[in-house]
Amino acid sequence: MRVVVKVGTSTLAHHTGLLNIRRVEELCRVLSDLKNAGHEIILVSSGAIGMGIGKLSLKSRPTDVPTKQAAAAVGQCELMYTYDKLFSEYRHNVAQILLTASDVEQPGRRENFHNTLTRLLELHALPIINENDTVATEEIVIGDNDTLSAIVAANIQADLLILLSDIDGLYDADPHVCPEAKIIPLVESIDDKILALGGGSGSSLGTGGMATKLHAAQIVTAAGVDMVISNGERPEALYDILDGAAVGTRFLAKR
Repeated sequence: MRVVVKVGTSTLAHHTGLLNIRRVEELCRVLSDLKNAGHEIILVSSGAIGMGIGKLSLKSRPTDVPTKQAAAAVGQCELMYTYDKLFSEYRHNVAQILLTASDVEQPGRRENFHNTLTRLLELHALPIINENDTVATEEIVIGDNDTLSAIVAANIQADLLILLSDIDGLYDADPHVCPEAKIIPLVESIDDKILALGGGSGSSLGTGGMATKLHAAQIVTAAGVDMVISNGERPEALYDILDGAAVGTRFLAKR
């Protein structure tokens, strides 16, 4: 299978913004094992700004664009250093791709991105994709990696998109307000009722929320790609997801 895995800042980092070492090590181990099993893996990773916040000892996520860009510049170095070190332990090469909106919106640049990504997979590298937050101010303001991962999955004709977040899946009510809220295991069609379940922004370190995940689901399912929302606390759940087990919420593609 060709699988795009998106991991959010809340999965990669503690609330301090510093790296959650145990979880990231486990994530890299599982993804390496899945590659060893023959799957093509593309990782869309958030965390540059969040990790930059931690390294720069900022008290909270900055609200001004220059400080966000500075945090991204510092954090992206730490992020890729960590991935390269951990994946190298399992003899997998990583490749960094930083995208702006024009890279996926302009036909020529979108084709170049597709060709590069395809060739990296042919060379058995593990592409790690993030928004180019250091220079693309419009991406920081309106962008999110849920949407970016959906665009990547649609562009590369993936078989599955998996969003690892700090929530178990899509609930039929807000679980923070309604303790009896239940996960919706399968969504066959994204209608107004489903869209109404989207909430606000996610963690204080990230930019995503359920609304962005539902938007991502609209993009990929329309392109013929299934999507799963699952909790990133247990990276080993990726095994069950690829085996077709009921984990989190699965959105069925339009065939």
